[in-house]
Amino acid sequence: MRRLFLFLLQLLLSLIVVGAALWGAGFLFFRLSGSTATIAAIGFGIAGLAGLVGIWTREAKLPLGFAVLFCGLLSWWGTFHPSHDRNWIPELARLPMIAQEGEVLTVANLRHFRWRTEADYDQHWETRRYNLAALTGVDIFLSYWSGEAIAHLLVSFTFSDSVPLTFSIEVRREQGEEWSALAGFFRSYEMAYVASDERDIVGLRTNARGEDTRLFRISASANQARDLLLAYTEDINRLALKPRWYNTFTTNCTTVVFHLVRKVAPGWTFSAPLDPRVLLSGFLPGYLQQIGAIRQDIPLPELVRLARISERARTFSLDDPAFSAKIREGVPAGRP
Repeated sequence: MRRLFLFLLQLLLSLIVVGAALWGAGFLFFRLSGSTATIAAIGFGIAGLAGLVGIWTREAKLPLGFAVLFCGLLSWWGTFHPSHDRNWIPELARLPMIAQEGEVLTVANLRHFRWRTEADYDQHWETRRYNLAALTGVDIFLSYWSGEAIAHLLVSFTFSDSVPLTFSIEVRREQGEEWSALAGFFRSYEMAYVASDERDIVGLRTNARGEDTRLFRISASANQARDLLLAYTEDINRLALKPRWYNTFTTNCTTVVFHLVRKVAPGWTFSAPLDPRVLLSGFLPGYLQQIGAIRQDIPLPELVRLARISERARTFSLDDPAFSAKIREGVPAGRP
């Protein structure tokens, strides 16, 4: 029994060391630059390997030495702090803020760019007002850019007296900075909210980038949509006051939304339990249909077919004020 216990303990410690070595090597690789990054990552990996050998040969100084090295790396990790003060790319240069007075929401720094191509666009930021009493529902867009497993999520609130208000959670990149999903695990990017007109944020994906964008109408009442919009408002203002890291796994375009949904879920007719499809966002429609958030009386393949709006969107001008209404033609309503 004692041997079994020691074996299991060694196995557990080995898994911890392997995980720590992989994380530390990745952190060094993405936070340092040039050949120094590669050398440091390899060196840390070798230290982890030495710690692993020490666990099984009972050379305690090897895993203890690695533990000291890892603690030092954690201390350095703690010195990295997110900031709002960097040289941001133009489309993420401003963060929205939302003020509420009674039934009126005033959205400052609403992005209203006009995209001809991804690199050719007119910059325009606005302040707009929205009437909560005119809120009718909420829709989502899934824009596929890397196969069927991964999609970017946009959440759009519809009103009877104005065009929709759309929110996107983005990686806030600096000028000249490239996006890497792996780097997103290591405090490499800040998070940003974008509040926008659909002609901007949806048109960018359908018309300028040519992505496969799909629209799903959520089965939510006006009150449920209001709860979620006010949860967005609170978090958007919180982020504007205090910067936050983007994380590929824990703080991304779907996990943040589902955190907001879970906050208001007691008042909803469906809940939002943890599910792998929240992370593999391309498969989100199946999950949403399962919990009743989108139509359940239409087979999922047909619902997905009807949700594809990209080809139709590209036939409309992004200057057309009826763009949002036109891309919804033929897309099933949230409720039968």
